[in-house]
Amino acid sequence: MADFLRPLGDTGINVSALGLGTVKIGRNQGVKYPGGFELPDDRRVIELLRQTQELGINLIDTAPAYGRSEQRLGQLLRDRRDWIICSKAGEEFRGGVSRYDFRPEQIKRSVERSLRRLRTDYIDLLLIHSDGNDLDIIHRYGALDVLAELKQKGWIRAAGMSTKTVAGGLACLERADTAMVTYNSADNSQRQVIDYAATHNKGILIKKAFGSGHLCTGGQDPVRSGLEKILGTAGVSSVIAGTLDPAHLHDNTRQARQVLARL
Repeated sequence: MADFLRPLGDTGINVSALGLGTVKIGRNQGVKYPGGFELPDDRRVIELLRQTQELGINLIDTAPAYGRSEQRLGQLLRDRRDWIICSKAGEEFRGGVSRYDFRPEQIKRSVERSLRRLRTDYIDLLLIHSDGNDLDIIHRYGALDVLAELKQKGWIRAAGMSTKTVAGGLACLERADTAMVTYNSADNSQRQVIDYAATHNKGILIKKAFGSGHLCTGGQDPVRSGLEKILGTAGVSSVIAGTLDPAHLHDNTRQARQVLARL
């Protein structure tokens, strides 16, 4: 498994090159996937988590905005600390719409609630879930300063933001440990943020690596071509991919390992 692990910047946390996104276990409304899906029952989620671990994946990505994802993970994992857990704060999903609140007191309440839902006394990585106004969240609300306080209190091990702009990604990495950015075979817009992370020993998580299932690259396998580009880019710690299909999970992991073996 060691060859599948990568450092999350200078945090001391090692994450698998592929992480499991869990929006699909908690929410099927307001998602941007090509087709609809039913939420899986507990048996199916337990089997998915078992397979994930057997494949060497140690990183699970969740969020309050992912419906009941945190609650379900907390119930099913039963306080097990053999996972690296990434969650978020700032966005809620209620009544079929996203609502954002970056006030310091709300960020603290959100993290405290996530700890209860996940049935743990600390979260490995906590990201601010941006609405796109990255610099406003950082400078006006001081959201990353709040996470720095919670890190000092031991509630979280590492902090950062899921950003949507280059300026926001750079500002995040100047103040925190990790940024989650969009990067795939059709989108190079955040490359500057990744390059900054590589030279400053910061962590990078990749979202929308396969365009939420929409990418098509001229007949090529979008997973293979995407992983070759992403994992071959210095600075990338892990690719977050969400799936409920065991075959997809197995194939994604196989291809990621093959790509890493050639680097």
